[in-house]
Amino acid sequence: MTRRAVITGMGVLAPGGTGVKDFWSLLTEGRTATRGITFFDPEPYRSRIAAEIDFDPAAHGLRPQEIRRMDRAAQLAVVATREAVAHAGLDPRDDPCRTGVSIGSAVGATMGLDREYCVVSDGGRLDPVDHRYAPTHLYDYFVPSSFAAEVAWAVGAEGPATVVSTGCTSGIDAVGHAEELIAEGSVDAMVCGATDAPISPITMACFDAIKATSPRNDDAGRASRPFDRTRNGFVLGEGAAVFVLEERERARRRGAPVIAEVAGFATRCNAFHMTGLRPDGREMAEAIRVAMDEARVAPEDVDYVNAHGSGTKQNDRHETAAFKRALGDRARRVPISSIKSMIGHSLGAIGSLEIAASALAIEHDVVPPTANLHHPDPECDLDYVPLTARDVPTGTVLTVGSGFGGFQSAMVLRAPRGRDGA
Repeated sequence: MTRRAVITGMGVLAPGGTGVKDFWSLLTEGRTATRGITFFDPEPYRSRIAAEIDFDPAAHGLRPQEIRRMDRAAQLAVVATREAVAHAGLDPRDDPCRTGVSIGSAVGATMGLDREYCVVSDGGRLDPVDHRYAPTHLYDYFVPSSFAAEVAWAVGAEGPATVVSTGCTSGIDAVGHAEELIAEGSVDAMVCGATDAPISPITMACFDAIKATSPRNDDAGRASRPFDRTRNGFVLGEGAAVFVLEERERARRRGAPVIAEVAGFATRCNAFHMTGLRPDGREMAEAIRVAMDEARVAPEDVDYVNAHGSGTKQNDRHETAAFKRALGDRARRVPISSIKSMIGHSLGAIGSLEIAASALAIEHDVVPPTANLHHPDPECDLDYVPLTARDVPTGTVLTVGSGFGGFQSAMVLRAPRGRDGA
């Protein structure tokens, strides 16, 4: 019997609201959460806007010692994990060795490291660091594997624990890795997803240097505008989305609610350029084709495409070409949208947030819009669902990601049989 992985729980922390309900309300209402940066003085930077989360870790149940120990990205992951496990009604401690963890992150503990390096580096000179000022948890910041450890500790999962770091596809790839472990029989359940909290001076400087982020500082709420001909870069965001994936028959036996099935996954690399993309979209199209083959769906079966849609000139055109190449005539009829227009681009976390949006689209038969799409780029000539959510019967969703380094990933989500998990 083929082992299939289904989503039975979700936890989300995103700009504009915390929790699955607030996240979905913001998306379906087409509201934007991009604002001026408040975490530090952004005045020296080219791009001074971001999508921040109004997040108080203590209010979400983290203890003082946990707050001191964890970088913000780890805090987001743990809080999202607790929501997901509660939603699924699962206690991993009932079968800990058959429950694993797979967490994605593009940049790790950026905020914590940025802050602590300033403390220990004596004003930035190249002198040896003064260890007297280094906190005992500095090593946790230094190794991204601490994210998987924190999630495993939070729920008592003793199976395989992995951190996936493939740039902006990390969130899709971490869930894809979890699905593969369930399919091969290594585990029966996975706590999986991604987190990133990159809104720090060093990250803003990195993207300023290559002019990837939008400098539309006087119009922050409308700065992220994927597929619009006036777009001029993405808006940095932060967030976390975590899922409980379970083997389908196990979920059925315990009466768990099934939100969606992870039906297919594939990833490719263009082996071309760190930030450049081939204009024909060949590698993304190949990832889409393989994911659809694994899910045994044809282009005509796809009801909605959750796009990467970063809002950079080359990405949106590359992605449009990939959809046409992979989906053929269906590309011109299927609704496609980018939630980055509302919550910004949270690097490694965004792929999991987009999986959450895709699963909710299946659950509610609603396609979220692409906000700020007032002037479509003639080279992005597909149905990118401008401005307003759309009621659409949504049984099968394709979600894709594209990342620096040439990473291209695709995942197919499908409604549970009968939409009741049966």
